[in-house]
Amino acid sequence: MSRAFEEIDHQATPMGDISLRRRLEPTLQVDVYEVKLGDEFLMSSLFTASEEAVARLGLAARDGDDLDVIVGGLGLGHTAKTALDDVRVKRLQVIETLPQVIGWHRTHLVPLGAALTADDRCTFVEGDFFAMVADGIEHGADEPTRFDAILVDIDHTPSHLLSSDHAGFYRSAGLARVRDQLLPGGVFALWSDDPPDPEFVALLDETFDRVRAHIVAFPNFYTGGESACTVYVCAVIGP
Repeated sequence: MSRAFEEIDHQATPMGDISLRRRLEPTLQVDVYEVKLGDEFLMSSLFTASEEAVARLGLAARDGDDLDVIVGGLGLGHTAKTALDDVRVKRLQVIETLPQVIGWHRTHLVPLGAALTADDRCTFVEGDFFAMVADGIEHGADEPTRFDAILVDIDHTPSHLLSSDHAGFYRSAGLARVRDQLLPGGVFALWSDDPPDPEFVALLDETFDRVRAHIVAFPNFYTGGESACTVYVCAVIGP
């Protein structure tokens, strides 16, 4: 059995101090991995249903095989791992702005690190996802610049952001840039910690051909009830 608490890593970043810690949940007798940015909790391995749902619901809305997929935000890796569990995924790029987080996976400090780094379909890309979308995500000179799915789990909600620099992504011009980089039939899926926002849904409707806000409920061990989040799934039908 592991120690009751261990801070595995703590480093300064341009967004603030980030830390990875592991603690023993005494009632469940499981190790829980947690990530904090400053004093704010970003994620916990005890609650992964919402991260997994971004990939599961997004890819379920995309037909076809040999899928070329982008994941925005690596975190503890649950969105990326769920995407790779779909055998139709041919290539997955995971864009993460913090090299520290990529390092946790490459050195296997987090539980899913070994599986992600061992999968030849998966590539970690260090970079600002939002800036890359604005500029146009590229594979390389001879590679496609449009994708079958873009799956995003970075900010808390479209209005509760980790950085004010991200705000443009959630406006009409930013969402239009996402559409520009999806193939016909492609899908954009976005996680939010809030219930569906009618104003944001209306904005998505202006850009995409089909929009659905999924409410994802999951058991909350601490409250004894359920918690919920939203996954927006948006499809492009035409060119």
